[in-house]
Amino acid sequence: MVNLSVDLGELLLKNPVMTASGTFGYGEEYADFLDISALGGIIVKGTTLHPREGNPYPRMAETPAGMLNAVGLQNKGLFTFVNDIYPRIKHYETAILVNVSGSTVEDYVATAEKINELKAIPAIELNISCPNVKEGGMAFGTNCSSAFSVVEAVRKVYKKHLMVKLSPNVTDIAEIAQSVENAGADSVSLINTLLGMAIDVKTRRPMLSTVTGGLSGPCVKPVALRMVWQVTKAVKIPVIGLGGISCASDAIEFMLAGASAVQVGTANFIDPTVTLKIIDGIQEYMSENGFTTMDDLRGAMNI
Repeated sequence: MVNLSVDLGELLLKNPVMTASGTFGYGEEYADFLDISALGGIIVKGTTLHPREGNPYPRMAETPAGMLNAVGLQNKGLFTFVNDIYPRIKHYETAILVNVSGSTVEDYVATAEKINELKAIPAIELNISCPNVKEGGMAFGTNCSSAFSVVEAVRKVYKKHLMVKLSPNVTDIAEIAQSVENAGADSVSLINTLLGMAIDVKTRRPMLSTVTGGLSGPCVKPVALRMVWQVTKAVKIPVIGLGGISCASDAIEFMLAGASAVQVGTANFIDPTVTLKIIDGIQEYMSENGFTTMDDLRGAMNI
């Protein structure tokens, strides 16, 4: 028998497949296509202390083997989530994580502190790719000091599992991972989107209103896989891999590289049932290759 459960400390997953923030809404949007409770977990879209309108249109563009987005964390804010959305989704029999974003350390802390009160939310994913307005717009996750500071501050008020999502737009992602581990993170997830751009040659204008945006999809997988492998060797806490996963073999690659679990993002837009297919594919691979637990599979790459 194959046991797909994953132990991330105080966060237990029935299987290693989660949905990435920003690609699965609040789960409700996909409920007609699959049983949400069959997933290892869902990470709801980025939530900020105050409502955000997001960036002007156009803010999404298709690229070869991927997509660019500059949505800008559009959401209705923390209190709408707590009062209106949370009561509708708390019944899901899977791990529900809230992706927490902010523009200042104080924003992160206030949001995390409130979500800590929600019984059906066992963890948050801290998005430190957000620009720190007090530091001139530099993202929290692009240097060790600011990454440490925001995680340390949130750790003081958030008492459940604290996952930190890392930006790939850095010189040494392993160094950033070590900083957030030292600040109290229980796990790290990587990678967030890569910075990219596209130009319409007919109009000679950028495809996005913001000129640059986040690149995701199969095209980023080799970069994501390399970074996950590097980080698993640098930290002792669990690593969750994401970036271009669109089938079971993609997910298995991340686990062989050392990831404890994975998140599926852009592929949800192409096939809303892809996560279930990935779960089945992982189980089949493990049966065929003699793996009985996820710990057996994790880091089993032959070099």
